Amino acid sequence: MMAAKSKTLSAMGADMLKRLSLLLFLFVLLAGCTGIAQPAAPAAPADVVSQGGARMKLTSSAFSEGTMIPVRYTCAGDDLSPPLAWSDIPVGAKSLALIADDPDAPVGTWVHWVAFNLPIAGRGLPEGIKDEKQLSGGGVQGANSWRRLGYGGPCPPSGTHRYFFKLYALDTILFLDNRAAAKDVQVAMKGHILAEAQLMGRFKR
Repeated sequence: MMAAKSKTLSAMGADMLKRLSLLLFLFVLLAGCTGIAQPAAPAAPADVVSQGGARMKLTSSAFSEGTMIPVRYTCAGDDLSPPLAWSDIPVGAKSLALIADDPDAPVGTWVHWVAFNLPIAGRGLPEGIKDEKQLSGGGVQGANSWRRLGYGGPCPPSGTHRYFFKLYALDTILFLDNRAAAKDVQVAMKGHILAEAQLMGRFKR
């Protein structure tokens, strides 16, 4: 009887040992799976922060946000490109791109100006940029909706239109032809935009 009892205890011990081993195995397996499944901490967004911690800005000495664009910079005047200034370019930016358009045009958004690969060391663009492929301070001009190189000023058929000058800080240089249109620039810079800034002016005919 003692022998039978000893065998029973021995079997119970073996069974318990198997259970403990199985539990230990499951614990290690779950711990490993949990470690694999843990998502990486999201990187801090760098899309609006400059070296000084400020948001990128785009301004003009010719007009302020929401005000009327002087005739000098439209088709009713000298059709010169307005002076632009920017600041607080974000860390990691390698180039800037500029698109100016009119979303109120009757045929859909009308593009007035495209420029890209603008140097981040620059602080803006002077008045009256020439309609040339290469800008003197660095950068390339693309084609506007008139299929011309460079700037074409506000020229609405009627009413008051809004004109958006949009600046993009990119983490890359764009390898595009100088005849690139706004849509080409928008596709090429997708996934590379670190920061955006815009200035909106109005013009009425």
